[in-house]
Amino acid sequence: MAYEVRGEAVTLENEIKNALKSGKVVLGTKQTLKLLKLGKLKVVVMAKTAPPDVVSDVNYYAKLSNVPVLIFSGNSYDLGLLCGKPFPVTLLGVIDLGESRLLELVKGEEEGGK
Repeated sequence: MAYEVRGEAVTLENEIKNALKSGKVVLGTKQTLKLLKLGKLKVVVMAKTAPPDVVSDVNYYAKLSNVPVLIFSGNSYDLGLLCGKPFPVTLLGVIDLGESRLLELVKGEEEGGK
């Protein structure tokens, strides 16, 4: 799904790639939840097929830490492939955005939902 940011179409996939290249990212449920609880993340990206217990944990701690959660439209294998890994990745936590515009995507989602 593409979002419009400053007149330019931006996809979540491209912004995840930008964050992986230019920012600091952690992969995996344990690491992401740990840093989310500590309030060290800017954004969390979650695969659409995340297990219900993971979804509830992420939503709970993200709300407490005021961290936005973006839902990746593919499954965890797709997210793993996007990250260049040969294994499933259910959660991706962004510590440093680098040159990515993930926060602008969050704002675009909120405006589209109103």
